[in-house]
Amino acid sequence: MTWDLDQLKTLISSNDDYVVTHEENCLLIANSDGIDAWLAISGEQILVESLLFSTDEVKDTAALNAEILKTHMIFPLSTVGISNISGQDYYIAFGALSSQSKEQSVLIEIETLFQNVAGFLDAYQEHLK
Repeated sequence: MTWDLDQLKTLISSNDDYVVTHEENCLLIANSDGIDAWLAISGEQILVESLLFSTDEVKDTAALNAEILKTHMIFPLSTVGISNISGQDYYIAFGALSSQSKEQSVLIEIETLFQNVAGFLDAYQEHLK
């Protein structure tokens, strides 16, 4: 089975800790800790991402980038990248899985991303202004 956004919204909404809204071509998922994530289907992948902080908030981006490259593997199923949103660069946490993944795999990916966002923010806090 290949997922569509309506099916994913129904699945994710079954978790009482999440509020899910359909926004254009993606889903906005908010957890009970106040962290937001965006989910989109792109070809054969489901992508889930969450903003961490803007590059403007970082003291030394080269130092942070080096630390991310040395430590990202301790956070399962998620990685950190930089995305440009409305002309501003942001560090994001993201994960990807097959658009044919099982229900449990989709839910694990989302839950793990939320856990990792908190971990990334804690781990890289010293690099912020």
